[in-house]
Amino acid sequence: MKKLLQGIRLLTENLRHLKKKDEVQLLALGRLLSNQQSFVKSTNLSDFEFKIFSQWGDDGIIQFLIKNLDIQNRTFIEFGVEDYSESNTRFLLKNDNWSGFVIDGSKENIEKIRNQSWFWKYELTTKNAFIDKDNINSLLQESGFSNVGILSVDIDGNDYHIINTIDFNAINPSILIAEYNSIFGNVRPITVPYRKYFLRTKAHFTNLFFGASLPALVYLAEEKGYSLVGCTLSGNNAYFVRNDLLTSKIQKIDMNEAFKKLNFEKVEMKIANCPI
Repeated sequence: MKKLLQGIRLLTENLRHLKKKDEVQLLALGRLLSNQQSFVKSTNLSDFEFKIFSQWGDDGIIQFLIKNLDIQNRTFIEFGVEDYSESNTRFLLKNDNWSGFVIDGSKENIEKIRNQSWFWKYELTTKNAFIDKDNINSLLQESGFSNVGILSVDIDGNDYHIINTIDFNAINPSILIAEYNSIFGNVRPITVPYRKYFLRTKAHFTNLFFGASLPALVYLAEEKGYSLVGCTLSGNNAYFVRNDLLTSKIQKIDMNEAFKKLNFEKVEMKIANCPI
């Protein structure tokens, strides 16, 4: 199994060189990696990571989850997608033909998505909106989705407050993906205060004051009826599955075991030199 995992990691690294050259080859290698997952005898999400269009190893984790969970609808909602070049659901859209609804606060980003040569081929709806507590549920209603397969939240700011506001009874996602800020540690439930027009780049000069800690998101997810099943090796995204869908392969995991710390030395240097 170790050799197989090493081969998967090597292929993943090579994919980065293909991204700008040939998306057809990129998707073909992604499908190969997805198919190889059946040979990996593990329940650790990080063993299944690979990157196609996701920023980190989320594409592989998502492939593993959708193949091992009884998901009613092949639909997703993702917000904070920027121009969708790096996102958690683009490989899902193109490889598995899921239907999606994506939201971003930049009109230019949404226009760029709509102008992509592949846009007409898929059932993808785009929405330009700056998300806040007042509009989030009405925006989600525009998707027309219920019993959503995946809800992915990454807005670099009010994530906790937005997830807390979402009417989960209305969209009832099978899988919740939420970005956490590992700088806040894994001991205390911490979130930035809610600001309607929160911008990470303006909140603090380090660009590190955003979002919520993993303990905060775990607490919130459990209140909504979801269990933590793992985190990305990069220390940024947490994966939650609705309690009624947990299986012998996909089970609740201890938060301290799942927690991964952002592994950038520059981040540590910024924190050390940050004035109090």
